[in-house]
Amino acid sequence: MRDALERQVDQALGRLPADLVVRNARILNLVTGQIQSGDIAVCGDKIVGTLDSYRGHEEIDAKRRFAVPGLIDSHVHCESTLVTPGEFDRCVLPHGVTTAICDPHEICNVLGLAGLQYFLDSAQGTAMDLRVQLSSCVPATELETSGARLSAVDLVQHRNHPKAIGLAEFMNVPGVLNKDPECMEKLAAFQGQHIDGHAPLLSSHALNAYLSCGIKNCHETTNLAEGREKLAKGMQVLIREGSVSKDLAALTPLISEFASPFLGFCTDDRNPLDIHEEGHLDYLVRRAIALGAPVAAVYRTASWSAARGFGLRDRGLIAPGYLADFLLLDDLESCAIHAVFRRGRRATTDTFAARALPVPPSGNSVRLQPVTAASFAARASGGASPVIGIIPGKILTEYLHADLPFRDGKRHADPERDLLKVCVLERHGRNGNIGAGFVKGFGFRQGALASSVGHDSHNLCVVGANDEDMAVAANRLIALGGGFVAVQGGRVLAELALPFAGLMSLEPFETVRRDLYSLRAAVQAMGCQLAEPFLHLAFLPLPVIPHLKITDFGLVDVDRFELVP
Repeated sequence: MRDALERQVDQALGRLPADLVVRNARILNLVTGQIQSGDIAVCGDKIVGTLDSYRGHEEIDAKRRFAVPGLIDSHVHCESTLVTPGEFDRCVLPHGVTTAICDPHEICNVLGLAGLQYFLDSAQGTAMDLRVQLSSCVPATELETSGARLSAVDLVQHRNHPKAIGLAEFMNVPGVLNKDPECMEKLAAFQGQHIDGHAPLLSSHALNAYLSCGIKNCHETTNLAEGREKLAKGMQVLIREGSVSKDLAALTPLISEFASPFLGFCTDDRNPLDIHEEGHLDYLVRRAIALGAPVAAVYRTASWSAARGFGLRDRGLIAPGYLADFLLLDDLESCAIHAVFRRGRRATTDTFAARALPVPPSGNSVRLQPVTAASFAARASGGASPVIGIIPGKILTEYLHADLPFRDGKRHADPERDLLKVCVLERHGRNGNIGAGFVKGFGFRQGALASSVGHDSHNLCVVGANDEDMAVAANRLIALGGGFVAVQGGRVLAELALPFAGLMSLEPFETVRRDLYSLRAAVQAMGCQLAEPFLHLAFLPLPVIPHLKITDFGLVDVDRFELVP
């Protein structure tokens, strides 16, 4: 350490050539908001000089390009990109994401501690700095069946891991407010460390109580008044723009020079198709600027503010003593990335070839016997039924009611009125539960869609116009070991296999992107106009997001946090 410090001093003073010098850069100073011209000198993985002139063993002419700190995704589930952490790394580092804070609770709800260990091992091999939060909600609630359970004791044993960064999003808000013993035990174990929040629409006394437990932030803020109250009460607001949850337009007015230190950007769930078409955090930056937010405040939100919110005080500025994670941009307002530097080295294809990553655990996690059309019967005493209402661009849902066709003691779908059946099949081999309900918003009149991605317990989710196609879709997923399937007339139209925990492909992200294009085309041909139908389907079983959801136990009134009778 002393030798490294002495080298840094000598290179900063110009006594020795710096390891790397980026000349002629226009540096966006996130302290002053000014753009200042000069060199960036790097020793090892640290910036040791800015704005002055330096000579280096390696010199790169920035040619007056803009230099900004590396971007930080403040809340992401790598599993939701449908690829392994190593492929997530390869996919998003070129988009300027040099640090990502991930919560592996998707894989943990399927594989438990084995899934958590896999992510911790992966984080030690990625080119970006992937930090792992310890999944607090496995299971997320007692209103669903998950594949595993993680206790406070399970989590505490990993809290000193070099890649661990505190307790992950605490979704069980009713558990906190009602002082559930297991919730209290986990929160008590992590007092004084970072605790991530998850508090959609929470306000007033309830928000005060939630924050009093040491919870620091929220990525589930969806409207401006909600965001302003959370900021006023000292909660960091992580502005999200994922593949389904699109909150940036509503929350951009929060981004100001004054408030930006208390914000962050996150994607939460964003698939390779959207990353290819729009970008990752670079998309959030350019979109926020286009919506009118101050340029420097946007870049501060995307880097320094996110870093400080997680206690990562060594990054987020282009300044001496900071980690040499920075970008060169052809254009500031569009975040047009020319080069990415991670720990003082330019990221290239060789960067990814040199990584040492763990082998994913093997085995089929879809422990479910083949089903028949009769498995999807919705038995009831009448046709009146609660109906889940899809809200495009949101994971919030409406609590609707409808009179459905009723025959032989069963409710049936009514595709002509866009009232489809939705079922959740327990797939962990625990109890064989099947929850049945109805949903409005998918828009197709024939066929079925099925997914083994079903937040957060990841049971099989199937939506369809008829029980026969629903059975074909579910059985195809069982055979694949998980994934997405589109079926019509008893025939599989398109599919994406996700055999790793039923959540991730073992293929490169380019292959996943290609298969997602095929799925999109097939589902649109079925008549569904939702931009991300499989992700909307995947969020229907999430009983911590208002207002009406469905699990393998049945319909859940999220506002009351109880099953619908």
